[in-house]
Amino acid sequence: MEHPENSAEYAGLQVNSGVEQPSIINPYLKRSRFHRRELSAAEMVEGIRKGDVTILSQAVTLIESVNPDHQARAQEVITKCLPYSGNSVRVGISGVPGAGKSTSIDEFGIHVLKEHGGKLAVLAIDPSSERTKGSILGDKTRMEKLAMHPDSFIRPSPSAGSLGGVARKTRETIILCEAAGFDKIFVETVGVGQSETACHSMVDFFLLIQVAGTGDELQGIKRGIMEISDGIVINKCDGDNVDRCQMAATNFRNALHFFPMPESGWSPKVLCYSGFYGTGVKEVWDMIYQYFDFVKANGYFDYRRNKQAKYWMYESINEHLRLNFYNNPLVRSQLKAAEQTVLDGQKTSFVAAQDLLDLYFETIKK
Repeated sequence: MEHPENSAEYAGLQVNSGVEQPSIINPYLKRSRFHRRELSAAEMVEGIRKGDVTILSQAVTLIESVNPDHQARAQEVITKCLPYSGNSVRVGISGVPGAGKSTSIDEFGIHVLKEHGGKLAVLAIDPSSERTKGSILGDKTRMEKLAMHPDSFIRPSPSAGSLGGVARKTRETIILCEAAGFDKIFVETVGVGQSETACHSMVDFFLLIQVAGTGDELQGIKRGIMEISDGIVINKCDGDNVDRCQMAATNFRNALHFFPMPESGWSPKVLCYSGFYGTGVKEVWDMIYQYFDFVKANGYFDYRRNKQAKYWMYESINEHLRLNFYNNPLVRSQLKAAEQTVLDGQKTSFVAAQDLLDLYFETIKK
């Protein structure tokens, strides 16, 4: 296109066509050198045992993959890491959204690494969008101190629609982290508040974080979540909120009296602290270690670990049956047709489901 500046009325001004801009990509870049070689299961286990967090992250990605081709290699990695697991302190942390779970984990983690040493792994579960199926996975931004600590490993994972506040493969991820030498494991739930049974079934101590001054204190006293809590802490106990936190702690202590004694024989304690200012963190950890001394002395620690192993055996059976059903070629071929019959009102959802199950069982018999 001719420049208007070159017309006669602008005789003293001459504008030439510009040069073609070079590509922002280096033409001499060899993409092949960035190709990551796929590690075998034995190589992954060797790297995990050496504490290589890069290989550990790749292994976690492998076991979280829904690709059927990855499942066999993932199971081999888990099986080979299993003898080196079980030697950590597993703490589950839950609470309502906005209770300060990530900020508290940052303070809890720095305190325990400073006072007791060792290595800490944080498995943060981020809720997945029901519309886009994506997750932000931004928990590291609220764990600034741990993110920079050389002895910590933070792994955010999407919930991917799984219930119970944890991801589908969090249990297996714990095994890999323990094999990598992490002797302290934090499992941060999505904060659903009422259905944390999945997280409770994979940790040794379940910590419930609450906040005060939110209006109806009874809203926080829910039987389902409080029954499985080994300790309750009231966050944001600072400034003008101290009196409200103390009042909330009294309400929670009174509510715990109406619950039956836990199977462990441990009476859950209620403490106040401030995750932002780091006050009261030592008392929280003292409570956690008192619990471990108590349950190891009466034998409940090993009993709970064995009970959890049995629970996850049945969960694995359910998961494999579900995957086997949906990956069945005949079922997949009839799934859309059955769905359409339900949408057209020709069959109820229960009848259509039963027809598909009958079809699946017939293929198994053959």
